[in-house]
Amino acid sequence: MRVRKMSIGLLLMAPGILMAAAVSYTPESGTLPKVLNGWLLVFSEDFSRGAERWQPGDPQAWRILEDQGKPVYALVQQSQYEPPVRSPFNIALVKDLVVKDCVIEARMKSTTKAYGHRDMCVIFGYQDPSHFYYVHLAPAPDTDPHANSIFLVNGAPRVSIATRRNNGTAWKEDTYHTVRVIRDTETGAIQVFHDGGRDPILTAVDKTFSAGRVGVGSFDDTGNIAEFHVWGTTK
Repeated sequence: MRVRKMSIGLLLMAPGILMAAAVSYTPESGTLPKVLNGWLLVFSEDFSRGAERWQPGDPQAWRILEDQGKPVYALVQQSQYEPPVRSPFNIALVKDLVVKDCVIEARMKSTTKAYGHRDMCVIFGYQDPSHFYYVHLAPAPDTDPHANSIFLVNGAPRVSIATRRNNGTAWKEDTYHTVRVIRDTETGAIQVFHDGGRDPILTAVDKTFSAGRVGVGSFDDTGNIAEFHVWGTTK
């Protein structure tokens, strides 16, 4: 598997305070590191074996396609799924994986036309359809409370919990972007990195959920997932 050079932020300083430091892995290593931030690699997916390890909310909306010469997990249409509270309509979760502290890395591409809420999502801390966290990346500005943020779904319509936000995250045409989420359940700290940046574009502190399932999706758009890796502590 091709592995890109990455810098992964470390969670340092006092509880609830975030600072990015650097730990790198390179293409020359040939494989993903087995340990990152002190956490074991517990899941790695490039979809070369299909999507047998995934549980989509609507199987008709997801399929394996080839893109740029490799298999991808493609969200090709709006799911026929109505969430119990306002939250993403299109979700696919990893089967049989519950993690606590973790680094989640996803290579994602939006296949939807450009507009303010054009999005892809990373799901974590998932308890059930009404209780989970998700990261929503979209071009919307930081004045928009419903996009480009870290959200909590807790038995009610999703709410932004970000303490720091960038002013929109663009999806370049026909381009895969790397999204990384770092979760420290002891402090509640959540960091989101984009395309190998050393500084987080989104941060939050929340302890509502600890261990939970992880996955990908979109609020109401389409897109492809090329790779998905998780380092962490399992429940």
